[in-house]
Amino acid sequence: MSGKTITRADLAEAVFRKVGLSRTESAELVEMVIDEVCGAIVRGDSVKLSSFATFQVRDKKERIGRNPKTGEEVPISPRRVMTFKASNVLKSRVLKGHLNRKVKSKDKP
Repeated sequence: MSGKTITRADLAEAVFRKVGLSRTESAELVEMVIDEVCGAIVRGDSVKLSSFATFQVRDKKERIGRNPKTGEEVPISPRRVMTFKASNVLKSRVLKGHLNRKVKSKDKP
């Protein structure tokens, strides 16, 4: 893995370069999109970004877990969790990128 993390600033810079908005407007646009997605998820709505992924909120019931160190049973409280489900388009692009990297690494002496 390359270890590169894409930040909000990186996204704003990409919008600046590709769309042509000012750097300030690009940063504000990125913030607005992120805020809208976060707000929808907090409300419990699903967010589907076509050809990318779906974010959903799920309610998990209370259950009994086990402390792996002691073996003691411990109740796990009910909670809400967010799930991320990648689209088939994203999955195939990731696989294609992985296969391309694998082929390139075999070509190197």
